[in-house]
Amino acid sequence: MISVPNPLPPLNGNDLSIVMTDINVFSVYEVSLHLKQVVETQIEPMYVSGEVSNFVHHSSGHMYFNLKDENATLRCTFFKGQNYGLNFKVKDGMQVVCFGKLTVFEKGGSYNLNVRNMSLSGVGNLQQQFDILKKKLHDEGLFDPVHKQPLPRFPRKIGIITSPTGAAIQDLTNILQRRFPVLVDVYPAVVQGNDAPPQVVSGLEYFNREKSVDVIIVTRGGGSQEDLFCFNHESIARAIFHSRIPVISAIGHEIDFTISDFVADLRAPTPSAAAELVVPDKKDILGYLDSMQRRFALVLENVISKKNTQVITVAQSLAKYHPEKVWQSYQQRFDMATMQLAGFPKILEHKKQVFANTNQRILALFETKMTHLSYKLKGEMIQLGFSLKQNQEQRLKSTTSGFEQTAVKFEQLSPLSIMAKGYAVIQQNGIVVKSVNNLKVKDSLSVHFQDGSVSSTINSIEHRNDNDL
Repeated sequence: MISVPNPLPPLNGNDLSIVMTDINVFSVYEVSLHLKQVVETQIEPMYVSGEVSNFVHHSSGHMYFNLKDENATLRCTFFKGQNYGLNFKVKDGMQVVCFGKLTVFEKGGSYNLNVRNMSLSGVGNLQQQFDILKKKLHDEGLFDPVHKQPLPRFPRKIGIITSPTGAAIQDLTNILQRRFPVLVDVYPAVVQGNDAPPQVVSGLEYFNREKSVDVIIVTRGGGSQEDLFCFNHESIARAIFHSRIPVISAIGHEIDFTISDFVADLRAPTPSAAAELVVPDKKDILGYLDSMQRRFALVLENVISKKNTQVITVAQSLAKYHPEKVWQSYQQRFDMATMQLAGFPKILEHKKQVFANTNQRILALFETKMTHLSYKLKGEMIQLGFSLKQNQEQRLKSTTSGFEQTAVKFEQLSPLSIMAKGYAVIQQNGIVVKSVNNLKVKDSLSVHFQDGSVSSTINSIEHRNDNDL
């Protein structure tokens, strides 16, 4: 755009230099740059429909083509990072709808549409609705994995919401019967057009109300985007999200994506894949069970072998504790004790007789020695008396008193006199005991008194020092 302060007057060659000093003149680059700023800042991203022409898919991955109609042509660039997820092959002559941003290439002085998304003609508005609803539900958290329910490993009954006459139900039931026969409850519903959403929602509400199935499959076969678009309805998405029973979405083919796929607990690329995902293969289960049976048999065999070894070891170690052997041992000990008790009276009588004989011998020996000692002392006294009488008659009168005292002392020295005062003679095995150092506890002793003797056993010994006197 060139700004002119005043309308240009008619010019001739001579006036040109004068006029040029009165107006603003822009370079071509400045004009192109100004156009670029206006276009890129003032024009929002837009949807543009037209026919593809001069399509080139460069080795770099970028796509270059023209979008034309009967009256104009628009250059387009579809970069690799944007066209990566395109689910159809672009060809010349295709009627498409492109969503992108206009830009101006200053050097060439041309404008260009940088394409961000492309869909086949007739579905551009549908794609826009899809993107808007997808973003809304995503922001609300309906696609969050934390809300996904796990599928039952061995479902007993499966609820299917689909057309009862479509190919999808036939594929599903055939594969289910082949892989893992289960009960199937089909809720008939229209799966295309405006009547489909309320009927699919009714099916989800029915199964949740009856609680008669373990998992729900919402499915239909392939079709155009328009045919599948009913499964992008918000009511279906929310009904799947609020289902208390796990839901599998199996809509169209592998390249087809619907809102129900994102909100469901599991997306299956096809109805057949849904049947393979919802139940295990009975062949795999039978093979696994057979393998486990062999493993269990081997483990059980090893356990039994180890237990048998343990039982034999324990039996051998416990053989000596067998009740019969224990009883025989106690019976033998009882018999020996009985025989010992039977001979005990004889042993006791024999010991008693030995004791009596020993006692008599001790008493006899004691009496003999005491008599001998007495006679000896009396003889010595008599002899001393005679000697004194013969040798000292002249001193008899003067020493009578002393003699009497001496006689008293002699009398006191007599064993019988000493014993009369409470003393006794202690003998062990016929020998007089003179010190406790020769005795020990439980020794047997004979104690002789003036008027008799007794036998005793030592219970304790107490030693006495001279300092104790």
